[in-house]
Amino acid sequence: MLLLQFSTSHYCRKARLALGYKGISYQTEDLTPGLHILKVKSLTGLTTLPVLLPQIVGQPQAIADSTQICKFLESYQPEPPLFLTDSAEQSQAAMLEDWLDESIGTATRFVYYQFRAGEGKSIDPSLFSQMVIKIVRKQYGINDTTVELAQKRLANALSVLSMYWENSDYLVGGRLSIADIAAAALLSPLALIPDYRQEYPQVFARIINIHQLCSEPLPPGL
Repeated sequence: MLLLQFSTSHYCRKARLALGYKGISYQTEDLTPGLHILKVKSLTGLTTLPVLLPQIVGQPQAIADSTQICKFLESYQPEPPLFLTDSAEQSQAAMLEDWLDESIGTATRFVYYQFRAGEGKSIDPSLFSQMVIKIVRKQYGINDTTVELAQKRLANALSVLSMYWENSDYLVGGRLSIADIAAAALLSPLALIPDYRQEYPQVFARIINIHQLCSEPLPPGL
């Protein structure tokens, strides 16, 4: 299998965690933001990553979107499962995943790229890196006002997740689920921002543990 990705994307990290948890052998191809459209749109009709190319006879040519990739992996190789057997628990896990995907992953992106453009510029001050950050900030409308709203959303989310993980190793049920995978991936860019690591140690401890369970290298900052 081949995963088309941006190496720093937390949504692509989500797909890698799922692949790693399943123990599925795969390779990655890092695409250049902007130019990636030339390759991806003809495969999926979309312009977003990750995209998984199973490269297996009888399987789809390409699967776009991290959630759809996880669903494909679950049907392709059911063990170990990412979906919970109890229907009510699985519904809750799916709801958490959707919330993390649509709201918290976006908030993380805003806060992270604001940090990288300011205090965190020294992490990679290269011209290419700063050019990518500038493109992303313009593309998503990242500015002081939108970042302030994102920070508030993240504070609420991190408080909720800390409470969940303080009482259990898992967000839903008694084992790892798609909700844990999504949380570990979509919050991972915050590991480079010291204030978040200091204020929410429980969350980052679980992010580390989930990466280890999935045999995925830890995100920068951890």
